[in-house]
Order: sequence, then structure tokens, then C-alpha cells
Amino acid sequence: MADLFKGYTGDALKILKKFNVRVWADTEVNTTRGNFKGIILPRSENDDDQHIVLKLITGYNVGIATDTITEMIEVGYREAHYKIPEKEFPFTAGKPNIKLFGTGGTIASRLDYRTGAVIPAFSPGELYGAVPELAEICNLTTEKLFAVFSENMGPQQYKELAVSIGEEISKGIDGIVIGHGTDTMHHTAAALSFMVQDSPVPIVLVGSQRSSDRPSSDAALNLIHATKAAAESDIAETMVCMFGPTSDKYGLLHPGTRVRKMHSSYRSTFRTIGEIPLAMIDRNSITPLKQNYKRRRNDRNVTILPHFEERVAMVYYYPNMHSDIIDSLVDNGYKGIVIAGTGLGHINKPVYPAIERAAAKGVVIYMTVQTLWGYVHMFVYDTGRDLMAKGIIPTENMLPEVAYIKLGWALGQTDDPNKVKEIMLSPIAGETTEREPYNGYLIFQGGIPEIEDFLKTIHK
Repeated sequence: MADLFKGYTGDALKILKKFNVRVWADTEVNTTRGNFKGIILPRSENDDDQHIVLKLITGYNVGIATDTITEMIEVGYREAHYKIPEKEFPFTAGKPNIKLFGTGGTIASRLDYRTGAVIPAFSPGELYGAVPELAEICNLTTEKLFAVFSENMGPQQYKELAVSIGEEISKGIDGIVIGHGTDTMHHTAAALSFMVQDSPVPIVLVGSQRSSDRPSSDAALNLIHATKAAAESDIAETMVCMFGPTSDKYGLLHPGTRVRKMHSSYRSTFRTIGEIPLAMIDRNSITPLKQNYKRRRNDRNVTILPHFEERVAMVYYYPNMHSDIIDSLVDNGYKGIVIAGTGLGHINKPVYPAIERAAAKGVVIYMTVQTLWGYVHMFVYDTGRDLMAKGIIPTENMLPEVAYIKLGWALGQTDDPNKVKEIMLSPIAGETTEREPYNGYLIFQGGIPEIEDFLKTIHK
């Protein structure tokens, strides 16, 4: 009996029993706020007991408050099937061989419209069943390395990914795709940019902002674009491949050390900061936007440096910050700190004593700017000069998250402050640039006449 109501308790369970409606049933629900039709979904363990979850025919889910329900009518029922139909992924001589690494979540999935279940796809056969276009691009093999949400990705996963990529390159793979959650994808992209150097093939991270059970999902198209980039692009760098505009017109290939997630839900969430993307990509073509990138090679030579010191922290400065923030990190054995400072790279004077104590204990401290765009310039004001005199080192226009990753990577190789500084200030994968291009900083302000006129020409 419990399986018929899958997790529902309290008032929600009472109302399902009252109207004799089961989970996975096609149901008409009449309420004081309108009438709905869809499939009753199982209750999540973290949901309350005051709502029934219904998957509408549009693919979207809605929670219906139990105290508004006047009638429920079960009009059909089909048992849920969680196994995606598999089709043997065809091998085609002459097509590029691509390896897809999974780190967790669903790289691709499809909705079982009979039941409302979202079915994850990962094996080549499952992916071919879900996204058959992949077979037109390459010969695909897959390997699930981890099963974690992106917020749980960290140094151990970065290192294992780097080693696995190196092994695949040595075997002759033509390109690498990494399925990854979007929240920390830019951290992993930065880590792999430092840990996997001079790759002869493209390394492409990809994810989705919207799950495959939503009509507006970007999962399948992102995967198609990323696979095409890995198989056909001559850009042999670590990249992030996601939607360009909010529409599905094209995707963008972002450099791994200049990319950042900039919106919580837009499909076009990823932006190249202080630079321009490497290329545009669609189903039919790859269009480079830059010419100074590392190109694909035929050799199997690659340098794998899977190092990371976990006792590194990133501190976002705020007004009235106190010394104990820095002191607590030092007392807990942290070896490096990245500060996202205000303006050109500033923090307040009450923190100065803590900076001095940290430096005296050998903790290395680097400064970035929380503005994201622009450079650290600590020679301009007395504050910056004082901070440098106390041991803080500016990092040019390195993004805060990238500086954090690079400092952990540097300290994973050496404890010598001078060697750490040499590593930090030597550009490796485009993490710092001599200047920002004129079009590397574009933030349009809606509401003003000239921008509204411009938007009307492109947003229709």
C-alpha cells in the first residue's frame, strides 16, 4: 500500500486516500484556485505534507495545496519505468573517438511521459537513446568517475579528473567531454586548466541549467555542442560549453580561466570575463572568435600536475571586517588566503594587524578585486601600498575563484613563498592578460533610451 503513495504523509496522504488516487496516476485535480490535469509525482523526502505535486502536460511541476483541493479524479495509471531504452551506439570508422566523463547528476536524461519520471542517461546506449544526434558526431565511450553534486566537487575530484584525462590522451582519444553541474563548473575548469597543461585535444566541460523534464531544457543541445567541440574543434584548451544567448541559436566556448557563472537560472548564465569567448558553436559549425588559442595536435604529449593544498581560503572583504576572520584561518592551519578586495584591491585598517600576523607565520596572501572586471592596482592609494608592504601580493586581473584554485594548486607543489609567488604571477592558461579588450567588459543598463533602442533590434 505504501508504494501507491510513495512518501506522502499527513494531510497530503489523507487527501490521496480520500479520493483514491495513486502516485503516477493521470489525475484531474479541481481546486478553489482552478482545475489542473497531470501526473501525481512522488513526494520528496524534504517536502512538506501540505501539497500534492503534479506534473502538468507542459512538463512543468506544480505544488497544489491540500486545503484548496475539492476533487481528484484518477483517469489513468501506468507503472513507472526508470530504465531508459538503450540503442547500441554505432561505431563508424573515421569518426573522432570521444570520451565522456561523468561527475554526477544527469548529463542527459529524458522524461517518461507515460509516468512523469525523469530517467538519467549515461551509458553510450542510453545517451544514444536520449540524444541520437551524438552518433552523427563521434564514436562515444563513457565513464562515471563520481556521483556528486557540483557543490561537492573539490580537490580530490579535480586531481582524479586530471589523471583520468591524461590516461585517455595517452591512449589516443580525440577529445574529452566532462559532464558537470553548473554551480561550480568554473572552479573545475580553472583547476583542469592548471592541472592538465598543453593538452593536444579539446577538454570541454558541459552541464545544463534546466533539467530534461522541462520544455526549455538546455541539456541535450549543450551536450551536442560540447561533443561537437571535442570532436571537431581545433581549440586544444580546457573550455566550458553552454548556451550563448537565452535562445538555442548557438552555444559559446569559454576559456577555462576566464569564465564565470553569472545568473542563477538563465540558460545563458556563463560569461567570459575581461576577455571574449573562444568560439561560437551550433549544430553545423564552429566559428572562432579569437585566433590566439592553443591548437589541436597529433601527438599524445600532455603534462599532468594533479596537486592541491586544501588549506587555502577565499575571503570576500566587507566593510567593518574584523581581524578575527583572518586570525581564525591562520589558527586553523591555513597556508594561503585569497582576498576579494574593494576597488583596486583594498581592505580596512582594523584587519592590518591580522595580515601582519599571518605573514609572520608564513601564510601567503593574494589580492583580487570583487568587481570581477578590471585589475588590482595597489600602487595608486596609500591603502594598497600599505597592504603590499605587509605582504599582500596583487594578482593583476585574475578572477577571485581562479586565484583561489591557482593558489591551492601552487601550494600543493611547494611551501616556498617565493616559488609560490613565481607560480602565481606567471600566466599559464590565460588567467591573467596584459590588457582587457574593449569588448571584454560589456554590461548594458536596461531602461535607458539608447539601450532600449538597441535591445529592440536584437531581442524580438
